[in-house]
Amino acid sequence: MTDFNTVRQYNFPTTIRFGAGAIKELPDHLIANGLSKPLLVTDPMVSRLDFFVDIKNSLANKGLSVEVFSDIHKNPVKSDVLKGGDHFNETNRDCIIGIGGGAAMDVARAITLRIHHHRDLFDYDDLIGGDKYVTEDVPYFITVPTTSGTGSEVGRSAIISEDDTHRKRILFAPKLLAKIVFADPMLTMQLPAFVTAATGMDALTHNMEAFIAKGFHPMAEGIALEGMRLINESIITATLHPDLESRSKMMIGSLMGAVAFQKGLGVVHSLAHPLSSLLDTHHGLANAVNLPYGMRFNAEGLEEQFQRMAQVMGLAKTTAEDLVNHLFALNQQLGLPIHLRDIGVKEEHIEALSDLAFADFCHPNNPKPVSRDNFKQLYLEAL
Repeated sequence: MTDFNTVRQYNFPTTIRFGAGAIKELPDHLIANGLSKPLLVTDPMVSRLDFFVDIKNSLANKGLSVEVFSDIHKNPVKSDVLKGGDHFNETNRDCIIGIGGGAAMDVARAITLRIHHHRDLFDYDDLIGGDKYVTEDVPYFITVPTTSGTGSEVGRSAIISEDDTHRKRILFAPKLLAKIVFADPMLTMQLPAFVTAATGMDALTHNMEAFIAKGFHPMAEGIALEGMRLINESIITATLHPDLESRSKMMIGSLMGAVAFQKGLGVVHSLAHPLSSLLDTHHGLANAVNLPYGMRFNAEGLEEQFQRMAQVMGLAKTTAEDLVNHLFALNQQLGLPIHLRDIGVKEEHIEALSDLAFADFCHPNNPKPVSRDNFKQLYLEAL
């Protein structure tokens, strides 16, 4: 069994320091790279937690000047990024450290882009070819995950919404990959059960959707299968009786999902994104509720892939129906709902949700086409 108390390094897709206590290396890493004025970007909840205070103190004790920016929304918007960029400049920072889950990572990465790129932020939207404008250097960027969900710590993109319409935009560039990740599973040990479960199901969704996404990427598929295995065997323990091994495996599975989904995502994420935009639903929870329905929609014609997923997740029976039933049962074991009505969705929301889902950027990579009527039917099934 792997000793997760030992900090180890691997390099894919960037340098990752993984293991209990990895965060203790952060101050010396900054000093060794000639950095002394970090901006810590996090969310309001994490900014109040003991481990975050410990991180700040560890930096200050080494003589580093620390500033914190935590004025961000649960589902980040453009104004969050602009305020963070202003704070970086006004306090004369020299690097950015994203600490937290997906929201903090997205804002930190978008601020990193913003510092030396002064066009309108959404001119850099990857969906309209905006990556061609990412031509300047960016500040030194470090990520520190505190959840095992989005895997944004190893990503190269940030999803930021418009303030008024809440339409999601993607800012993408290879330059936005963190220089180093300090992945310390001990930082996840105090997560509430709900957050652990919801973010964990988000990570599982990344791996499953990546595995069946259309296109050719055998490396991503192999990574996705192992990510599924690790998450499925550890998520219940990590949620209900957390220990270092289960939390470590969840973090590894999350990292794997984020690497794997460069192959693409699909219908589940397109169902989930509008719930966050329209109803401010937690992204992981939105994925968790929609995952069984989206997988059932995709099952016909993908029997071999579904059998393989069921096998790596250790199911006794490996039909698509057995896998879908397992996902419903997993949500229930984790204390998560299996119906949209239980997270505030009403029938009058369905039309607007269907419009947003059909306009979403994920489902074009789904293994089968998804029409607006398909989205409406899926929402009604899940309601």
